[in-house]
Amino acid sequence: MVFNPTEYKLLSFDIYGTLIDWESGIYEALLPLLSKLPQEDPHHPDRNTPGANRRFILTEYTNFELGIQTEHPTLAYSKILATAYERIAAKLQVPFDKAEAEEFGATIGKWPAFPDTVAAMQELGRHYKLVVLSNVNNASFSRTLAGPLKGVKFDGIYTAEDIGSYKPDPRNLQYMVEHAEKDLGVKKDEILKVAQSLQHDHRPAKKFGLRPSVWIKRSEDDASMGGKYQEFKDQVQLAASFSTLGEFAAEVKKGFEEAK
Repeated sequence: MVFNPTEYKLLSFDIYGTLIDWESGIYEALLPLLSKLPQEDPHHPDRNTPGANRRFILTEYTNFELGIQTEHPTLAYSKILATAYERIAAKLQVPFDKAEAEEFGATIGKWPAFPDTVAAMQELGRHYKLVVLSNVNNASFSRTLAGPLKGVKFDGIYTAEDIGSYKPDPRNLQYMVEHAEKDLGVKKDEILKVAQSLQHDHRPAKKFGLRPSVWIKRSEDDASMGGKYQEFKDQVQLAASFSTLGEFAAEVKKGFEEAK
């Protein structure tokens, strides 16, 4: 498939994983929980490499997150995080209190942007309308926008809190498509989905009938969250894939310059 960036008017982004390094943010916030394990426990961080610790705790988090979102589709994402913290602690049988869980839930706005994010988004904003479709609550996203995404401007922000469900629920894409046309005058076939998560974004995009999407394959199969390509390759339809958002932005810039 030949990817022509000039065929679209709007980019729909997943923020966490694509623009924000959610894996590092979540891992660093959960690592103290692992440190509470007895020294002889096989999952104590001193007994494993940093990579093994990261894979273990992020896999635990991912498994709990999806279940909680299914059980409580209207629960604010910060509360999803706090509940996941409590369930991981209970599974590991380590002591915790509600304040710790709530503190973890409040870390969203502190998760770092990838180094290329802001410049890439500013370049993309010269060519497209930019919207957010994210599994987050409004207050948490506001902290992200004012912090690590300062300097990035969006034309539309559509959150799980506004929609009342979490991706990969098709209602989230339906909401985004309806509002893109109503608010921004952009039709469904003029939208390009850009995301890291195969599970949360690319698979539902194909099911919903969006045009083939762009995969920002940060860390590729070393990523612990969002799914592995071999697992989802028959369930997604990709127009192109890029290792970083900066590479995607450079390709877009080149495409528009050549079309002049």
